[in-house]
Amino acid sequence: MKILDWYILKRYLFTFFMMLLLFIPIGITVHLAEKIGRILENEVPLNEVLLYLLDFTIYFAHILFPLFLFLSVIWFTSKLANNTEIIAFLSSGVSFSRFLRPYLIGATIVAILALVLGMFLAPKASEGFNDFSYKYLKKGKNAYEGADNNVFRQINDNEIVYVSSYDVKNKIGRNFTLEHFEANKLTYKISANEIRYRDEDSIYELTNYVKRKVGKDKDIIEIERKKDTTFAFEAEDLIPVIFAAETKMYGELKRFIAKEEALGSSNVGRFKLVLYKKWSLPVSVFILTIIAVAVSSMKRRGGMGVNLALGISIAMVFVFFDKVFGVMAEQSDFPPLIAVWFPNVLFGILAIYLLQNAKR
Repeated sequence: MKILDWYILKRYLFTFFMMLLLFIPIGITVHLAEKIGRILENEVPLNEVLLYLLDFTIYFAHILFPLFLFLSVIWFTSKLANNTEIIAFLSSGVSFSRFLRPYLIGATIVAILALVLGMFLAPKASEGFNDFSYKYLKKGKNAYEGADNNVFRQINDNEIVYVSSYDVKNKIGRNFTLEHFEANKLTYKISANEIRYRDEDSIYELTNYVKRKVGKDKDIIEIERKKDTTFAFEAEDLIPVIFAAETKMYGELKRFIAKEEALGSSNVGRFKLVLYKKWSLPVSVFILTIIAVAVSSMKRRGGMGVNLALGISIAMVFVFFDKVFGVMAEQSDFPPLIAVWFPNVLFGILAIYLLQNAKR
């Protein structure tokens, strides 16, 4: 790798990581200022707050990865253009394609980082972030009783389960109910104030267990203070749908989607949206890098401000398309594969067009 490559690559990575280091503390401060009242009101332990802020950092850094990258490339490439360094590079016989090579190497490094984050780190951060939010921020100490966290789902052809809330971290559900049907008739119903899954022995522990067997003449009722038992569903089936897919690593997510499809879940489109975004995000890193270089490599009247304004406008349009198509896939039968990849295809075409103009 020649001096030019090292020079641009170092500027690329340094500006990107500096952008993260500058904006993430601002995001944490704003978010903490908004939530501090709830946190103090619920007397949240300091260690849980610190873990929550770490999860928040990973969760939102992953979401905003392409935008941070785009703005950082716009910024330092505009500085190169204003200092006439790009003109000097190209005048020395370096082609624009050759000039672009270190940018693509940097984009590869960032894309691999985004892939690792999306596959492994972001799901764990999402689990901690969402669990903390539902436990302490949305309903305070009564978070487990909130209607926003209800889970009601069919787990197989004969059984339906319900919990009013589910603590992902501790694997505890509140106000648990299981209804078993045969030939569309209720045969028995199990209820408990709390259901806890114990990983060490793969057993469910029920508190205030009640089982009602429906008979022809009268029902038979069993009551126990504590009951250890097994069920035909997994603990993850009790995770609220709104963030069930976000908390799973790639392999777990694929198995989860296959299971939900077999059960005929209406939320499969939402889950596939999360799955496809794990691959589309790294691709968008390359597309936005090319657009950023093409837009900012020209020295313009008005300096860096014009390039930044143009870059921010393009970034906002990209986010707009991404969010609109994402909502369409979640709320309708719009194919999630198209919803995820359409912004990349559209801006990929734009990247090719801008790159051809920049070469000329």
